[in-house]
Amino acid sequence: MSKKISLVKLFLIFVKIGAILLGGGYVILPIMMNEFSDKRALVSHDDVIDYFALSQSLPGIIAANMSMFIGYKLHGKWGAVIAMAGVTFIPFWCIVLLASVIGSLTENSYVQGALWGVGVSVIALIMLTVREMWQKSKRGIFFYSIFILTLATLLIFKLSPIQTILLFSVLGVGYKRIREGRKI
Repeated sequence: MSKKISLVKLFLIFVKIGAILLGGGYVILPIMMNEFSDKRALVSHDDVIDYFALSQSLPGIIAANMSMFIGYKLHGKWGAVIAMAGVTFIPFWCIVLLASVIGSLTENSYVQGALWGVGVSVIALIMLTVREMWQKSKRGIFFYSIFILTLATLLIFKLSPIQTILLFSVLGVGYKRIREGRKI
């Protein structure tokens, strides 16, 4: 995957992604996979999955984080800046324009219908993301145990997502250290 792309082209691709990215960061995985792995072969599938996982664990917008990783991979620091500027360009201006008319828009039946349609599409894209992450995960007894315990902490014990992430991050680090200790 050593193809080159200009900074201008990189910016324009991320502007396009930013313009169609509705539904939050979880929708970005299939879009990035399509744009950078399938269509252009600039970044491997595994790298995109890794960037997605890392982007979720960092503060900030998943789409902006992920765009910076891909931009950095392709063009270093300037690539990261250009990619992040591109992915946020259209959403920023849409928010600026819509902020003044938000009250009247939310009551419009066409807007309500469009938002409903977007909501359904977002559910499908999130399901694709889950499928992609599930297929790339290394599954075993520990994986399934953590998966079930995570669901239990969220659904039964009502721990906050932040508490759950912190708890299972610590467990994951502990598990990794124990496994590495056995290999020695």
